[in-house]
Amino acid sequence: MTAQPETKTEVQFWFDPLCPWAWITSRWMLEVEKVRPVRTDWRIMSLAYLNLTQHEGQGLSEEYVERMRRAWGPVRVCAAAEQLRGPGVLGPLYTAIGTRFHNEGRREDPAVLGEALAEAGLPSELASAADSEDYDELIKRSHNEAFDDVGLDVGTPVVRIHGKALFGPVITPAPKGEAAGRLWDGLVLVTEADGFFELKRTRDRKPSFE
Repeated sequence: MTAQPETKTEVQFWFDPLCPWAWITSRWMLEVEKVRPVRTDWRIMSLAYLNLTQHEGQGLSEEYVERMRRAWGPVRVCAAAEQLRGPGVLGPLYTAIGTRFHNEGRREDPAVLGEALAEAGLPSELASAADSEDYDELIKRSHNEAFDDVGLDVGTPVVRIHGKALFGPVITPAPKGEAAGRLWDGLVLVTEADGFFELKRTRDRKPSFE
């Protein structure tokens, strides 16, 4: 008899490329995939949409509003790539963008999106999607799939495990190896409690991309 392949748990992970905390959690998910039977289904959400539209009227500063307006760009490029090549391209493109934004500290470098597209095997012309509203409805549909479930008083990342969406985990740095697997095991356990909502403590350190 031949051994049957192990069934993998599919986990939906919503990200905005600009969020450093989501980036760290996404790198943890890649570690989890090495030590547990898990496959990550990458999906897009928008901090700009969440903070400017869904939290409208909450006294945001002009500087913050402008920063969120610019924040549409990277996720629009991801949406354009998904529309062109399908959702399977989001993982490689997110890695290419996130490595440059976070590990290399190049969030303000206009060359990043073109470089990331090239690394992911995508046409450089997709970088122009950053300034286009053509993909905003696609972004909002993906975004709303997560936030209609998890609620609006959270941010990114959002993960959905066995049909239950949760904000987080927010961690730094990303656990490696079996430590990543143990954190995963704990997260799976809390999703089994129907009334589980929150674990939280104040962040006392900045994101670490080690």
